[in-house]
Amino acid sequence: MANPSSPEAPLPVGKVSQLIGGWVDRLGAIWVEGQITQLSRRPGMQFLTLRDPDKDVSLSVTCFRSVVEPLADTLHEGSRVILHAKPEWYTARGTLSLRATEIRLVGLGELLARLEQLKRKLADEGLFAAERKRPLPFLPHCIGLVTGRASAAERDVLEVARRRWPAVRFEVRNVLVQGPQAAGQVARAVRELDQHAEVDVIIVARGGGSVEDLLPFSDEELCRTVVATRTPVVSAIGHEPDQPLLDFVADLRAATPTDAAKRVVPDVGEEQARVRQLRDRARRMITGLVERERAGLAGVRSRPVLAAPHRLLGEREQELTALLDRARRTLGHRLDRAESDLGHTLARVVALSPAATLERGYAVLQRADGQVVTDPVQLTEGAALHARVAGGGFEVTVGQLPAPDPQPECPDQPLG
Repeated sequence: MANPSSPEAPLPVGKVSQLIGGWVDRLGAIWVEGQITQLSRRPGMQFLTLRDPDKDVSLSVTCFRSVVEPLADTLHEGSRVILHAKPEWYTARGTLSLRATEIRLVGLGELLARLEQLKRKLADEGLFAAERKRPLPFLPHCIGLVTGRASAAERDVLEVARRRWPAVRFEVRNVLVQGPQAAGQVARAVRELDQHAEVDVIIVARGGGSVEDLLPFSDEELCRTVVATRTPVVSAIGHEPDQPLLDFVADLRAATPTDAAKRVVPDVGEEQARVRQLRDRARRMITGLVERERAGLAGVRSRPVLAAPHRLLGEREQELTALLDRARRTLGHRLDRAESDLGHTLARVVALSPAATLERGYAVLQRADGQVVTDPVQLTEGAALHARVAGGGFEVTVGQLPAPDPQPECPDQPLG
């Protein structure tokens, strides 16, 4: 039943703490998993701080020395443990802690099984897909480096990169690379460098270590942080056999920190040599092209049509003169034949002309109405006729008509 309280009758702090203690005491013992961040050994008692590996939450744990003694050689800060404990409320200070009665180390096999389960989960979400990998810049002007303070990994990356390209700049973020707080610090550093306007690529580097030492780089939050970045991320964790989950979500996996520096920063000497090779190759290609074109031009110029262009004109002039002569001869022949044909035709026309008949002494008689007289029966005595001969015409009068002649007169006999 709830205790009555009001602004007029508030509960004292001690009473509230006592009530909370009563509620906590009614809770039963539970199994809890976490990572030890602090370990303090005192006579008769052990004090631990147990942290959630995935969230920034921790609880205090107390236990008797006898509970920890079997694990004294293997239990240390950073160990993953499972403990059986009952929540306790310390009324005087108002703090909650866990009273452990049994502690078990999480074995390596179990850790690897959990990592494999997380790996399958991230792979199913497509976070390892090759198509989402971003290409690295050819020549980064500024490199973000996340690594341990004064570590061999930091020294290797900086020395190798500056030896390969002296002008390269770094934005270094020193973080914890081992222990329960390492994953969170690395993730924050990656987010900070991703927001940096000048950083072109981010390298996360750490030296080798045991599976437990490299666990922060398989943290789910860190993996999702790397996937969400806009800047390409290079994972350079441990040595060649080491493969934390960060290697799968990063845009490039380097075998070692030194390898990361070599793959991110080009070698200035190699690039200069490559530029020289390309320049020499371009020069050879251009020289060869010019020589081929020059030889082709010389071949074209050596042809007769260009070597002596007037010769072609002379040949064409001769052909044109011959064609003109042929045309003239052909036209002359045609005109001569046409003139000859015209003369023959004219002669035939003249021969067939009535005037030619008149020239031979014939005459044409016409009556007054203009009708040509072809038969004497058409005439009457005393009729006026017009006679036409070769020299001209005159008028005649019909005299006595002769008797009809039974025999026809010869048409070619001239008139008397």
